[in-house]
Amino acid sequence: MKIAYLITRMDEYGGAQVHIRDLTTWLKHKGHKPVVLSGWPGKVSDYIEHMGIIYKHIPDLVRPIRPVQDFKAFLQIRKTLKRIKPDIVSCHSSKAGLVGRLACASLRIPVIFTAHGWAFTDNVPQPHRTLYKIIEKLVGFFSAHIITVSEFDRVLALKHHIASTKKITAIHNGMPDMPYVEPQNQGLDKAVRLIMVARFGVQKDHETLIRALGILKDLHWTLDLVGGGDNSKIVPLIDELGLDQKVRFLGEQEDIATCLSHADVYCLISHWEGFPRSILEAMRAGLPVVASDVAGVKESVVEGETGYCIPHKNSDVLADKLKDLIESPETIKKMGHAGRKRFEEHFTFDKMANKTLTIYENILSKRTKKD
Repeated sequence: MKIAYLITRMDEYGGAQVHIRDLTTWLKHKGHKPVVLSGWPGKVSDYIEHMGIIYKHIPDLVRPIRPVQDFKAFLQIRKTLKRIKPDIVSCHSSKAGLVGRLACASLRIPVIFTAHGWAFTDNVPQPHRTLYKIIEKLVGFFSAHIITVSEFDRVLALKHHIASTKKITAIHNGMPDMPYVEPQNQGLDKAVRLIMVARFGVQKDHETLIRALGILKDLHWTLDLVGGGDNSKIVPLIDELGLDQKVRFLGEQEDIATCLSHADVYCLISHWEGFPRSILEAMRAGLPVVASDVAGVKESVVEGETGYCIPHKNSDVLADKLKDLIESPETIKKMGHAGRKRFEEHFTFDKMANKTLTIYENILSKRTKKD
Protein backbone atom coordinates (compact mmCIF):
# COMPACT_ATOMS: atom_id res chain seq x y z
CA MET A 1 0.00 0.00 0.00
CA LYS A 2 1.33 3.43 -0.93
CA ILE A 3 0.35 5.96 1.76
CA ALA A 4 1.09 9.68 1.46
CA TYR A 5 1.33 11.73 4.65
CA LEU A 6 0.79 15.47 4.55
CA ILE A 7 1.74 17.83 7.37
CA THR A 8 2.54 21.53 7.52
CA ARG A 9 5.99 21.34 9.16
CA MET A 10 8.71 18.72 9.61
CA ASP A 11 11.34 20.95 11.20
CA GLU A 12 10.35 20.48 14.86
CA TYR A 13 9.74 17.56 17.21
CA GLY A 14 6.06 18.12 17.90
CA GLY A 15 3.56 15.36 18.61
CA ALA A 16 2.22 15.16 15.04
CA GLN A 17 5.72 15.15 13.54
CA VAL A 18 6.92 12.33 15.81
CA HIS A 19 3.69 10.43 15.09
CA ILE A 20 4.39 10.56 11.36
CA ARG A 21 8.08 9.73 11.84
CA ASP A 22 7.31 6.61 13.86
CA LEU A 23 4.31 5.50 11.81
CA THR A 24 6.03 5.81 8.43
CA THR A 25 9.10 3.96 9.71
CA TRP A 26 6.87 1.16 11.05
CA LEU A 27 4.92 0.94 7.77
CA LYS A 28 8.11 0.74 5.71
CA HIS A 29 9.31 -2.17 7.85
CA LYS A 30 5.92 -3.82 7.24
CA GLY A 31 6.49 -3.64 3.47
CA HIS A 32 4.29 -0.62 2.68
CA LYS A 33 5.40 2.46 0.76
CA PRO A 34 4.99 5.64 2.83
CA VAL A 35 5.69 9.07 1.33
CA VAL A 36 5.77 12.31 3.35
CA LEU A 37 4.86 15.77 2.01
CA SER A 38 5.27 18.98 3.98
CA GLY A 39 6.24 22.60 4.01
CA TRP A 40 9.19 23.54 6.24
CA PRO A 41 11.57 20.57 5.94
CA GLY A 42 14.09 20.07 8.72
CA LYS A 43 15.37 17.66 11.34
CA VAL A 44 12.36 15.30 11.23
CA SER A 45 12.21 15.09 7.43
CA ASP A 46 15.99 14.58 7.41
CA TYR A 47 15.52 11.60 9.73
CA ILE A 48 12.83 9.90 7.66
CA GLU A 49 14.86 10.38 4.47
CA HIS A 50 17.81 8.77 6.27
CA MET A 51 15.46 5.83 7.00
CA GLY A 52 14.77 5.46 3.28
CA ILE A 53 11.34 7.13 3.23
CA ILE A 54 10.55 9.44 0.30
CA TYR A 55 10.04 13.08 1.25
CA LYS A 56 8.50 15.81 -0.94
CA HIS A 57 8.70 19.51 -0.14
CA ILE A 58 5.60 21.70 -0.63
CA PRO A 59 7.11 25.22 -0.62
CA ASP A 60 3.90 27.21 -0.10
CA LEU A 61 2.37 25.10 2.68
CA VAL A 62 2.49 27.34 5.79
CA ARG A 63 0.57 27.52 9.08
CA PRO A 64 -1.12 30.95 8.79
CA ILE A 65 -4.15 31.28 6.52
CA ARG A 66 -2.94 33.15 3.43
CA PRO A 67 -5.38 32.63 0.54
CA VAL A 68 -2.97 33.26 -2.36
CA GLN A 69 -0.20 31.13 -0.87
CA ASP A 70 -2.71 28.48 0.18
CA PHE A 71 -3.96 28.18 -3.40
CA LYS A 72 -0.39 27.73 -4.58
CA ALA A 73 0.07 25.02 -1.95
CA PHE A 74 -3.13 23.34 -3.19
CA LEU A 75 -1.72 23.21 -6.71
CA GLN A 76 1.66 21.94 -5.50
CA ILE A 77 0.07 19.19 -3.40
CA ARG A 78 -2.25 18.21 -6.24
CA LYS A 79 0.62 18.02 -8.72
CA THR A 80 2.74 15.93 -6.33
CA LEU A 81 -0.08 13.51 -5.50
CA LYS A 82 -0.92 13.13 -9.16
CA ARG A 83 2.69 12.14 -9.81
CA ILE A 84 3.21 9.71 -6.91
CA LYS A 85 -0.29 8.14 -7.17
CA PRO A 86 -0.87 7.10 -3.53
CA ASP A 87 -3.59 4.62 -2.62
CA ILE A 88 -4.59 6.78 0.31
CA VAL A 89 -3.58 10.13 1.86
CA SER A 90 -3.32 10.86 5.59
CA CYS A 91 -3.40 14.55 6.56
CA HIS A 92 -2.10 15.91 9.88
CA SER A 93 -2.38 19.46 11.34
CA SER A 94 -5.21 21.89 10.64
CA LYS A 95 -3.77 23.70 7.61
CA ALA A 96 -2.51 20.54 5.90
CA GLY A 97 -5.87 18.96 6.63
CA LEU A 98 -7.68 21.82 4.90
CA VAL A 99 -5.58 22.14 1.75
CA GLY A 100 -4.78 18.45 1.53
CA ARG A 101 -8.38 17.27 1.68
CA LEU A 102 -9.40 19.70 -1.04
CA ALA A 103 -6.52 18.49 -3.24
CA CYS A 104 -7.47 14.86 -2.67
CA ALA A 105 -11.13 15.56 -3.46
CA SER A 106 -10.11 17.07 -6.79
CA LEU A 107 -8.16 13.89 -7.63
CA ARG A 108 -10.68 11.43 -6.14
CA ILE A 109 -8.07 10.00 -3.77
CA PRO A 110 -9.41 8.71 -0.43
CA VAL A 111 -8.16 10.93 2.40
CA ILE A 112 -8.03 10.58 6.17
CA PHE A 113 -7.58 13.47 8.58
CA THR A 114 -5.96 12.86 11.96
CA ALA A 115 -6.82 15.58 14.47
CA HIS A 116 -4.03 15.91 17.02
CA GLY A 117 -6.32 18.12 19.09
CA TRP A 118 -8.97 20.28 17.41
CA ALA A 119 -8.18 23.92 16.67
CA PHE A 120 -11.64 24.75 18.11
CA THR A 121 -11.15 22.98 21.44
CA ASP A 122 -11.69 24.64 24.83
CA ASN A 123 -9.37 27.55 25.77
CA VAL A 124 -8.15 28.20 22.20
CA PRO A 125 -8.56 31.96 21.50
CA GLN A 126 -12.11 32.61 20.27
CA PRO A 127 -11.55 34.09 16.76
CA HIS A 128 -9.27 31.16 15.85
CA ARG A 129 -11.75 28.68 17.33
CA THR A 130 -14.71 30.01 15.35
CA LEU A 131 -12.81 30.10 12.07
CA TYR A 132 -11.53 26.52 12.31
CA LYS A 133 -14.90 25.18 13.41
CA ILE A 134 -16.35 26.50 10.15
CA ILE A 135 -13.42 25.15 8.12
CA GLU A 136 -13.61 21.67 9.68
CA LYS A 137 -17.34 21.46 8.99
CA LEU A 138 -16.73 22.28 5.34
CA VAL A 139 -13.81 19.92 4.68
CA GLY A 140 -15.14 17.16 6.92
CA PHE A 141 -17.40 16.27 3.99
CA PHE A 142 -14.35 15.34 1.87
CA SER A 143 -12.84 13.01 4.47
CA ALA A 144 -13.12 9.28 3.95
CA HIS A 145 -12.49 9.07 7.70
CA ILE A 146 -11.37 11.20 10.63
CA ILE A 147 -9.14 9.88 13.41
CA THR A 148 -9.07 11.70 16.73
CA VAL A 149 -6.34 10.97 19.26
CA SER A 150 -8.74 11.02 22.20
CA GLU A 151 -12.34 10.14 22.97
CA PHE A 152 -12.76 13.73 24.20
CA ASP A 153 -11.96 15.02 20.70
CA ARG A 154 -14.22 12.45 19.03
CA VAL A 155 -17.15 13.61 21.17
CA LEU A 156 -16.25 17.26 20.53
CA ALA A 157 -16.30 16.66 16.76
CA LEU A 158 -19.70 15.00 16.96
CA LYS A 159 -21.04 17.81 19.14
CA HIS A 160 -20.09 20.37 16.48
CA HIS A 161 -21.29 18.18 13.58
CA ILE A 162 -17.87 17.87 11.92
CA ALA A 163 -18.79 14.47 10.50
CA SER A 164 -21.08 11.52 11.17
CA THR A 165 -20.45 8.95 13.89
CA LYS A 166 -19.45 6.32 11.32
CA LYS A 167 -16.72 8.56 9.93
CA ILE A 168 -14.93 9.37 13.20
CA THR A 169 -12.79 6.97 15.24
CA ALA A 170 -10.75 7.67 18.37
CA ILE A 171 -7.34 5.99 18.42
CA HIS A 172 -5.13 6.93 21.34
CA ASN A 173 -1.55 7.85 20.59
CA GLY A 174 1.02 5.16 21.23
CA MET A 175 4.76 5.24 21.83
CA PRO A 176 7.47 2.73 20.88
CA ASP A 177 8.52 0.90 24.03
CA MET A 178 12.02 1.10 25.45
CA PRO A 179 13.86 -1.05 27.99
CA TYR A 180 12.50 -0.02 31.37
CA VAL A 181 15.01 1.24 33.91
CA GLU A 182 13.79 1.81 37.43
CA PRO A 183 13.90 5.59 38.17
CA GLN A 184 16.28 6.37 41.01
CA ASN A 185 14.18 8.76 43.08
CA GLN A 186 16.46 10.62 45.42
CA GLY A 187 14.55 10.95 48.70
CA LEU A 188 13.94 13.86 51.06
CA ASP A 189 17.61 14.70 51.54
CA LYS A 190 18.08 15.58 47.86
CA ALA A 191 16.09 17.70 45.46
CA VAL A 192 13.12 16.14 43.66
CA ARG A 193 13.70 16.65 39.97
CA LEU A 194 10.69 18.05 38.09
CA ILE A 195 10.61 18.29 34.30
CA MET A 196 8.26 19.77 31.68
CA VAL A 197 8.76 19.08 27.98
CA ALA A 198 6.84 21.68 25.97
CA ARG A 199 7.54 24.39 23.45
CA PHE A 200 7.15 27.93 24.78
CA GLY A 201 4.07 29.38 23.10
CA VAL A 202 0.40 30.24 23.54
CA GLN A 203 -0.71 26.63 24.02
CA LYS A 204 1.46 25.86 27.05
CA ASP A 205 0.97 27.41 30.47
CA HIS A 206 4.47 27.68 31.93
CA GLU A 207 3.33 30.67 33.95
CA THR A 208 0.93 28.67 36.14
CA LEU A 209 3.63 26.07 36.81
CA ILE A 210 6.15 28.74 37.85
CA ARG A 211 3.61 30.48 40.10
CA ALA A 212 2.78 27.17 41.79
CA LEU A 213 6.46 26.48 42.39
CA GLY A 214 6.83 29.98 43.79
CA ILE A 215 4.46 28.87 46.56
CA LEU A 216 6.80 25.90 47.17
CA LYS A 217 9.96 27.99 47.05
CA ASP A 218 11.30 26.65 50.36
CA LEU A 219 10.91 22.95 49.44
CA HIS A 220 13.73 20.93 47.93
CA TRP A 221 13.13 20.64 44.17
CA THR A 222 14.59 21.58 40.79
CA LEU A 223 12.79 22.11 37.47
CA ASP A 224 14.09 21.45 33.96
CA LEU A 225 12.17 23.15 31.15
CA VAL A 226 12.77 21.38 27.84
CA GLY A 227 11.54 22.99 24.62
CA GLY A 228 12.18 25.67 22.05
CA GLY A 229 10.31 28.89 21.48
CA ASP A 230 10.35 32.29 23.16
CA ASN A 231 10.78 32.05 26.95
CA SER A 232 11.21 35.81 27.46
CA LYS A 233 7.89 36.13 29.33
CA ILE A 234 8.79 33.40 31.81
CA VAL A 235 12.34 34.44 32.72
CA PRO A 236 11.28 37.69 34.50
CA LEU A 237 8.64 35.77 36.50
CA ILE A 238 11.25 33.23 37.62
CA ASP A 239 13.54 36.06 38.70
CA GLU A 240 10.70 37.89 40.46
CA LEU A 241 9.83 34.78 42.50
CA GLY A 242 13.47 34.08 43.33
CA LEU A 243 13.53 30.72 41.54
CA ASP A 244 16.45 31.34 39.20
CA GLN A 245 18.70 28.88 41.07
CA LYS A 246 16.07 26.13 40.87
CA VAL A 247 14.96 26.35 37.22
CA ARG A 248 17.01 25.38 34.15
CA PHE A 249 16.18 26.03 30.49
CA LEU A 250 17.48 23.12 28.40
CA GLY A 251 16.12 24.24 25.02
CA GLU A 252 14.91 21.76 22.41
CA GLN A 253 16.26 18.26 22.97
CA GLU A 254 16.07 15.33 20.56
CA ASP A 255 16.66 12.63 23.18
CA ILE A 256 13.66 13.17 25.44
CA ALA A 257 13.94 9.67 26.87
CA THR A 258 17.32 10.50 28.40
CA CYS A 259 15.98 13.77 29.83
CA LEU A 260 13.12 11.88 31.47
CA SER A 261 15.46 9.23 32.85
CA HIS A 262 17.11 11.95 34.95
CA ALA A 263 13.78 13.20 36.37
CA ASP A 264 11.42 12.18 39.18
CA VAL A 265 8.11 13.89 38.28
CA TYR A 266 6.72 14.97 34.91
CA CYS A 267 4.62 18.15 34.56
CA LEU A 268 2.55 19.27 31.57
CA ILE A 269 0.68 22.48 32.33
CA SER A 270 -1.28 23.68 29.30
CA HIS A 271 -4.19 25.76 28.08
CA TRP A 272 -5.28 23.09 25.61
CA GLU A 273 -4.13 19.70 24.33
CA GLY A 274 -5.22 16.75 22.24
CA PHE A 275 -3.80 13.57 23.75
CA PRO A 276 -0.23 14.51 24.70
CA ARG A 277 2.50 12.11 23.62
CA SER A 278 4.88 13.58 26.19
CA ILE A 279 2.64 12.20 28.96
CA LEU A 280 2.97 8.74 27.44
CA GLU A 281 6.74 9.16 27.28
CA ALA A 282 6.76 10.04 30.97
CA MET A 283 4.59 7.03 31.84
CA ARG A 284 6.89 4.83 29.78
CA ALA A 285 9.80 6.17 31.85
CA GLY A 286 7.98 5.34 35.08
CA LEU A 287 7.30 8.93 36.17
CA PRO A 288 4.16 10.22 37.89
CA VAL A 289 2.43 12.88 35.79
CA VAL A 290 0.96 16.19 36.95
CA ALA A 291 -0.97 17.77 34.08
CA SER A 292 -3.68 20.29 33.31
CA ASP A 293 -7.14 18.72 33.07
CA VAL A 294 -7.78 19.68 29.45
CA ALA A 295 -9.13 17.67 26.49
CA GLY A 296 -8.04 14.00 26.59
CA VAL A 297 -5.48 14.22 29.42
CA LYS A 298 -7.70 12.23 31.82
CA GLU A 299 -7.74 9.38 29.32
CA SER A 300 -4.07 8.76 30.10
CA VAL A 301 -3.56 10.13 33.64
CA VAL A 302 -5.60 8.32 36.29
CA GLU A 303 -6.26 10.78 39.11
CA GLY A 304 -4.53 9.78 42.33
CA GLU A 305 -3.15 6.59 40.77
CA THR A 306 -0.68 7.54 38.04
CA GLY A 307 -0.61 11.27 38.81
CA TYR A 308 -2.86 14.28 39.17
CA CYS A 309 -5.09 16.29 36.82
CA ILE A 310 -5.13 20.00 37.71
CA PRO A 311 -7.96 22.47 36.94
CA HIS A 312 -6.97 24.90 34.18
CA LYS A 313 -4.79 27.79 35.44
CA ASN A 314 -5.16 26.79 39.10
CA SER A 315 -1.72 27.37 40.62
CA ASP A 316 -2.94 26.71 44.19
CA VAL A 317 -4.18 23.18 43.46
CA LEU A 318 -1.07 22.54 41.38
CA ALA A 319 1.13 23.62 44.29
CA ASP A 320 -0.75 21.28 46.65
CA LYS A 321 -0.30 18.26 44.39
CA LEU A 322 3.36 18.98 43.70
CA LYS A 323 3.94 19.38 47.43
CA ASP A 324 2.44 15.93 48.01
CA LEU A 325 4.94 14.42 45.61
CA ILE A 326 7.97 16.47 46.62
CA GLU A 327 7.49 15.41 50.22
CA SER A 328 6.81 11.74 49.47
CA PRO A 329 9.34 9.67 47.50
CA GLU A 330 7.14 6.64 48.22
CA THR A 331 4.21 8.24 46.36
CA ILE A 332 6.47 9.15 43.45
CA LYS A 333 7.62 5.54 43.17
CA LYS A 334 4.12 4.07 43.53
CA MET A 335 2.54 6.39 40.94
CA GLY A 336 5.48 5.91 38.59
CA HIS A 337 5.05 2.14 38.67
CA ALA A 338 1.30 2.48 38.06
CA GLY A 339 1.93 4.80 35.12
CA ARG A 340 4.44 2.39 33.57
CA LYS A 341 1.96 -0.48 33.90
CA ARG A 342 -0.82 1.59 32.32
CA PHE A 343 1.48 2.50 29.42
CA GLU A 344 2.29 -1.17 28.79
CA GLU A 345 -1.39 -2.16 28.86
CA HIS A 346 -2.89 0.65 26.76
CA PHE A 347 -0.45 2.94 24.96
CA THR A 348 2.22 0.91 23.17
CA PHE A 349 3.00 1.92 19.61
CA ASP A 350 1.94 -1.36 18.00
CA LYS A 351 -1.58 -1.04 19.43
CA MET A 352 -1.99 2.41 17.87
CA ALA A 353 -0.30 1.52 14.56
CA ASN A 354 -2.34 -1.64 13.96
CA LYS A 355 -5.62 0.16 14.67
CA THR A 356 -4.59 2.91 12.23
CA LEU A 357 -3.60 0.42 9.52
CA THR A 358 -6.98 -1.27 9.91
CA ILE A 359 -8.70 2.05 9.16
CA TYR A 360 -6.62 2.41 5.96
CA GLU A 361 -7.44 -1.14 4.87
CA ASN A 362 -11.17 -0.73 5.52
CA ILE A 363 -11.32 2.47 3.47
CA LEU A 364 -9.50 0.92 0.54
CA SER A 365 -11.67 -2.20 0.78
CA LYS A 366 -14.84 -0.09 0.55
CA ARG A 367 -13.39 1.83 -2.40
CA THR A 368 -12.53 -1.40 -4.23
CA LYS A 369 -16.09 -2.69 -3.78
CA LYS A 370 -17.50 0.56 -5.20
CA ASP A 371 -15.18 0.41 -8.21
